[in-house]
Amino acid sequence: MPGPGAPGHAEVAKPASAAERPLKIAGTSFAPGQSGSVDVPVGYLINHEKITMPVTVHRGRKPGPRLCVCAAVHGDEINGVESIRRLIRMQLLEKLRGDLIAVPVVNVPAFLARSRYLPDRRDLNRLFPGSTTGSLGARLAHSFVTEIVRKSTHLIDLHTGAVNRANLPQLRISPGRQENLEMAQAFDAPVIIKAPTRPGSLRAYLKRRKISTIMFEGGEALRLDPASVRFALRGVLQVMRHLEMLPAEKGKEAPKKKPSVISSNTYWERAPRGGVFTPLIPLGRAVSKGAVLGSVNDPFGNRVTEISCQADGVVIGRTNEAIADEGDAVFHIATTSDPSKAEKTIRRSEVDLGDDIGHTETEEPLRE
Repeated sequence: MPGPGAPGHAEVAKPASAAERPLKIAGTSFAPGQSGSVDVPVGYLINHEKITMPVTVHRGRKPGPRLCVCAAVHGDEINGVESIRRLIRMQLLEKLRGDLIAVPVVNVPAFLARSRYLPDRRDLNRLFPGSTTGSLGARLAHSFVTEIVRKSTHLIDLHTGAVNRANLPQLRISPGRQENLEMAQAFDAPVIIKAPTRPGSLRAYLKRRKISTIMFEGGEALRLDPASVRFALRGVLQVMRHLEMLPAEKGKEAPKKKPSVISSNTYWERAPRGGVFTPLIPLGRAVSKGAVLGSVNDPFGNRVTEISCQADGVVIGRTNEAIADEGDAVFHIATTSDPSKAEKTIRRSEVDLGDDIGHTETEEPLRE
């Protein structure tokens, strides 16, 4: 029988690994070491204007994880959009191992309208994995899932609080998957919430697909908060280093990770009456059961109603509105058995959050 290389012997080519094969998104192929952009078709607006989802791809020459970083699943959550804009312009990506798929704006129709919701008032984050025959949002979700999510090994989803509701920088992870916790610890957020998923959410779909993911929350909707932007960018880079997609910083020791506050339960304190809302406790502060968080005051001077804390914890979210109706959510509390220790952990964060995450500051120039 002829040996290898002898006449009549046909050598069988070794199949290319996934890392060696072209990555195809919306008909555009990206080879290892190649970078570029592609517009994923979504649908049409009522004036027949075409809607596309812009995607930026960076592929390393060496194999590694395939990380998707996305933002604006809710169209009015802008901080993550800016964090990704900075990320994809960094020269550091020339040293990338594996693939980065960046989607600064997932929900393009809502982003154009400066709205959390789609034109039909649906929440895109309740429509995953979507369908090809459903509403515009369902079709958008399906395009994102089929063209991006299913081709990823890891995903970081960047969010903010709602309009006039600021969030302390925090991460949400699905319990029961160790790699999610390891990514969260690498991100180095002051608070990690082990939260159950909601039907139709992107995180619920990722959990079913066993794609490792973390969801970041920081700042509030329709406001560009420089501290939250920097925090998210730094966290993404640290996760990429944890996944060995980027090299360690030369001449610097690896940053010592600070212990995060880990909570498995959060709840909202609500206004017991309507009136003028006066908060007393800023984000990140420890609170104990029975402590006074603020008050709702009758605008005509007849009554002051205190808002008391129902459990020990730390404040991770707060409304910035000065008027509250009875039942409005005003303080978001992450419960913990040792609030004072939790507050000290939060205060060790390298990002200066000021007295309120919504404060304005001058942005430092980014070295790219």
